[in-house]
Amino acid sequence: MELRKLGKSNKSIPVVGLGTWQLGADWGEVTESDALKVLDAAYESGVRFFDTADAYGDGRSEQLISTFLTSRKINDVVVGTKVGRRVMPQSPELYNLENLRNWIDRSRKNLQVDTLDLVQLHCPPSSVYHDDKLFEILDSFIDDGRISAYGFSVETRAEALAAIARPNVESVQIVFNMLRQAPLAEVLPAALAADVSIIARVPLASGLLSGKYDAHTTFPENDHRNYNREGKAFDIGETFAGVDFDIGLEAVRRISHMIPEGVTMAEFALRWIIDQSGITTVIPGARSGEQAKANVRAAQISPLSSEMKSEIAEIYNELIAPQIGGKW
Repeated sequence: MELRKLGKSNKSIPVVGLGTWQLGADWGEVTESDALKVLDAAYESGVRFFDTADAYGDGRSEQLISTFLTSRKINDVVVGTKVGRRVMPQSPELYNLENLRNWIDRSRKNLQVDTLDLVQLHCPPSSVYHDDKLFEILDSFIDDGRISAYGFSVETRAEALAAIARPNVESVQIVFNMLRQAPLAEVLPAALAADVSIIARVPLASGLLSGKYDAHTTFPENDHRNYNREGKAFDIGETFAGVDFDIGLEAVRRISHMIPEGVTMAEFALRWIIDQSGITTVIPGARSGEQAKANVRAAQISPLSSEMKSEIAEIYNELIAPQIGGKW
């Protein structure tokens, strides 16, 4: 699989990684056995970047990744974890030396490593991006060997641009897909100019872009696609990329006629992301080994034509942009 450089570091990661929120919580039940099968299938398909967080199942996702890597004696996977969202409600005061050190040390323990490959602050309050002291603390964690690199997972374009402006930030993780195209205008060019990696999260809009849903689809009670549709649990932009479910279905219907024979809607949607200048990797989740393998196939299909990209942009501008406006 094609590799792309991780920020200014000496590490490279594949254009398709694996998001592991679903292995921890909030996507219905996933057994340990099934989770390990997902990790195995992704690794055997060439995935060498796993994205996780201390909040995914209160550390369960991190622990499952550790179990997989140590049991297989694997040392060529870059693991990016995120910290800060286990404590709610959020406030800027939480992001102090003691808390940051404790959060990072907990993830080191969960992942059974001395040095974390990549730590991303997990959608912190907006003022955090302007706190010089915070960045001094993060730099000190590199100096003392706790982490190799740091970045941010953001909610908004403004937060992404603030993070990109910081000299030692290696990566910014942002919701980006066919239904959330706003980062194309400023965020991706800024990241490219600053040599900051963009990690595209929620790439299939919580499954909307899989092409498998219709107006009759239902989700389990413990699935955020059920309980967070109105943004009652966390930012609504994390669920279906903030797009109304029915409008999203209509967009998918219109896009689907462009898909080449032998290519799935999900593969097509992931390929669209990979093709964008400034993207380092895309991190779709998977609940089965077959899904993990299917995600990787996106890296093997032909890039989208300029005509396809133009038509997708027209669909976005007609259906999606009027709904989500300048959000995120």
